[in-house]
Amino acid sequence: MSTSTLATPLPSAPDLCDAAPPRRRRKGSGMNRKPRFAITITAVFFILLYLPIFAVVLFSFNTKKSLTVFEGWSLRWYEAFFHDSELTKSLQTSLVVAAVAMVGSVAIGVLLAFGLVRARSRLGGVANLIMLIPLVTPEIVTGVASLMLFRGVNLQPSLTTLILAQTTFSISYVTVILRARVAELNPEVEEAAMDLGANRFQALRLVTLPAMGPAVLSAAILIFTMVFDDFVLAFFTSGVDPQPLSVRIYSAIRFGIQPSINAIGTLMLVGSLLLIALALLVPRLFGRHGTSLDLFGG
Repeated sequence: MSTSTLATPLPSAPDLCDAAPPRRRRKGSGMNRKPRFAITITAVFFILLYLPIFAVVLFSFNTKKSLTVFEGWSLRWYEAFFHDSELTKSLQTSLVVAAVAMVGSVAIGVLLAFGLVRARSRLGGVANLIMLIPLVTPEIVTGVASLMLFRGVNLQPSLTTLILAQTTFSISYVTVILRARVAELNPEVEEAAMDLGANRFQALRLVTLPAMGPAVLSAAILIFTMVFDDFVLAFFTSGVDPQPLSVRIYSAIRFGIQPSINAIGTLMLVGSLLLIALALLVPRLFGRHGTSLDLFGG
């Protein structure tokens, strides 16, 4: 050690006390500061997303036959819709197709969900992968493929082909939703029911299906909403008459947007929102104590 190092004086106690303490990061600075740019982008996104929908709802109550000038509140365009026989017929067609597709896809989806979860072979994994393919396939591809299939078997586009296409397309959604619920069920409960004298079908009907009730109902509501609002698949598989409401609206828009179309869009929006809210509330209201399935939350 050198002499100069030994001769360096050490700081005294008062000098140590006078040293400035390290600065503390102010609360709200740095990472805690609100990202104004992100908030601005989010606000612009929601404005661009919901402003056209707000305009449709607003002008559906317009007294004037205009899509740019709002004069006052009126229900004349809703009355015009319900007095239009073609539009009301299309509405009935959409409701019938959605109801039949819902029942058919749920019935088949329940069986497929049980088969995929309880399967003990390698085919179960392959089948699980195949069930995901319709979910990622562009719907226009599905529509064209369905049209080619029906033409190949000499089936002209009609109400029957529309129902078959919508039911087939919805099965994958039901299966994926219910498969998660079936995987959560404890097989020992079914075994206990069979030990008490029930056969396999009775255990399934009296024990398993009631436990899946909220999930089945939520899936049914979701499928009804999807089929009722669907346009692409309905456009390729429906005939000239009867037409579902979405296709009828498209045909009417080609000759100019009428205020009654705004009334139809508002009614469809309200109905879809009510069904989605019901699908979210049903599992929470009736599926408590470990039997619920939050459809959109996992």
